[in-house]
Amino acid sequence: MTPEDRRLSPYTGWTRAHWEAAADRGLAAVRPYASPGHALIDLPGPVSSSGRRSDGLEGFARTFLAAGFRLSTSDDGGLAEWYAKGLAAGTDPASPERWPRVTEVNQAKVEAASIALALHESRHVIWDALDDGVRERVVAWLAETIGQPYPQCNWLWFQNITQAFLRSVGGPWSAEEIERNTATMDGWYLGDGWYTDGYEGRDTGRKFDWYAGWAMNFYPLWYHRITGEPDIKHRDRLRAYLDAAQHLYAPDGAPLHQGRSLTYRYAALAPVWAGAVFDTGPLSPGRTRRLASGVLKHFSARTRDPLPVGWYGAFEPIRQPYTGAGSPYWSGKGFAGLVLPADHPVWTDVEEPLAVEEGDVAVTLPVPGWLVSATRADGVVRVVNHGADHAADETLATDDPGYSRHAYSTHAGPWYDGSLVDNHVTLVDPLGRPSHRRPLRPLEVRGRVAVSRHRAHWPVGPAPERTWPPRQPEFRTGPWLTTASVLRGAVEVRLAWVDHRHGEGGPWTLRIGGYAVAADARPTVEVDGATARARRADGLTTTVTGLLGLPLAGMAERAGVDAFGAHSAVPYVTSGEPVRAGEVYAAAVVLSAAWPPELPEVTAGADGSVVVHWPGGEEDRLSLA
Repeated sequence: MTPEDRRLSPYTGWTRAHWEAAADRGLAAVRPYASPGHALIDLPGPVSSSGRRSDGLEGFARTFLAAGFRLSTSDDGGLAEWYAKGLAAGTDPASPERWPRVTEVNQAKVEAASIALALHESRHVIWDALDDGVRERVVAWLAETIGQPYPQCNWLWFQNITQAFLRSVGGPWSAEEIERNTATMDGWYLGDGWYTDGYEGRDTGRKFDWYAGWAMNFYPLWYHRITGEPDIKHRDRLRAYLDAAQHLYAPDGAPLHQGRSLTYRYAALAPVWAGAVFDTGPLSPGRTRRLASGVLKHFSARTRDPLPVGWYGAFEPIRQPYTGAGSPYWSGKGFAGLVLPADHPVWTDVEEPLAVEEGDVAVTLPVPGWLVSATRADGVVRVVNHGADHAADETLATDDPGYSRHAYSTHAGPWYDGSLVDNHVTLVDPLGRPSHRRPLRPLEVRGRVAVSRHRAHWPVGPAPERTWPPRQPEFRTGPWLTTASVLRGAVEVRLAWVDHRHGEGGPWTLRIGGYAVAADARPTVEVDGATARARRADGLTTTVTGLLGLPLAGMAERAGVDAFGAHSAVPYVTSGEPVRAGEVYAAAVVLSAAWPPELPEVTAGADGSVVVHWPGGEEDRLSLA
């Protein structure tokens, strides 16, 4: 084990040597699962919808990405030779280990970009050392990306990255395709550093998640690193993104648990390292390493090699149909900082604290529709969501645990069993079936206030087979439901209002659920009147208290549905009686490991106006009508 250096790294103890050791351990752990010629790495775990051979290519390409970053400033001949052998076998049409072609398997388009990027970074020790025949075969395999249709999402950058490398080695490329792709993706930029991950025929885009960082803000700059062309526009966008996104990582190293592909784990560091590599700011070198080392150290202490599909340990419910056993190694992008030499300030400066280690942080993000609150006392980051849903406009959809919840955190995750309790505001019908939220309509995001509206709806009939993108069932509809959040420190006042102008159907009861807390041991739970709370052994506590019209509290408990632990509990409050249209309902939702905060009072008018009276005299005013 590499000893910690608390002088250079007072917060994490980690140095560049720890990063090199972590990369080397991870790369060594996958070798027993490689084919004889190293072209396919068939890791244990689920098989993706693309099939096992594609998954083997994925295992090679994604670990090669980490190896490419490792080799960028290194002359490790053994590592270079190992992957060079795989390149030779994978591109040999006569080899039993040949890779599926881009024209055969769509997923190969993704992996081609990882191979191209890794070849660029390791150019001096791999590409330059390959014999001419292998280089010609690699170019031929990558060149099949030219003229191919790509999904209208972050995948367009895969085509650009692949062709940038082809161009750099004298291979074929299409300026027209690159220009078209770049223009298309520019149209997805919505401001303040945020992209939606494609429109796919929608009028608006609300596909906000980690892809904004590890894809849409990462690949443009690496494209220009390969081509050698300057890129001020994307540097400025990354700077704006990091100005906000730096607050989505907890001091203990946990990144926000929201969105899809979360099995990529510390790939969430890709934009952070890009900020250092391309000198975009706003993070100083010392804060950059403190943040990045915190995240890698966090997962290193909680996962095993080879990386399973999951968050910490193996957790099948987190998987999308496109996810296979090699997918977690997109986390290799988290090692992008290794392209910076050992004498770069990001490795030599003393670690500096995160903003939340100096004081509470409150950030308003109008583009994704988020409110962020991070508290110094417990290091918990909370994100209230009134803008991201990953759903098509006007098309009813079932709720996705990664997108449709009212709040997310670094310390808690959603339930993946479809029960719609945690961080959900729902109308429950007489048979106990909860309404769904997607799609939502963002209405207002300002200061400590965020408001959205959705049409309550319930699936009918059998659920469609699981696919990506997901197919939707039929629905029956209910009234429009306006929900709002007022976030201050650890306390969120969560509000609901049923539109009396669309009150068909019913009766329904209203339920507001809080955060789930999970651990290997069952959390301690308590229900008392209008308050319910669940506590982990380490003190992390989730609490919900009814403030207006929600007098009955309860507790839901499940096993095997939470990526944070085997046993999970969610407190909730309900109206008990049928919900009344035009009336304001309110609950206090708290996730904290610190002393329980004092709760505010809420007053509401018959017109849907609301005033939140905080301890100390501050007020927030809003309207739900």
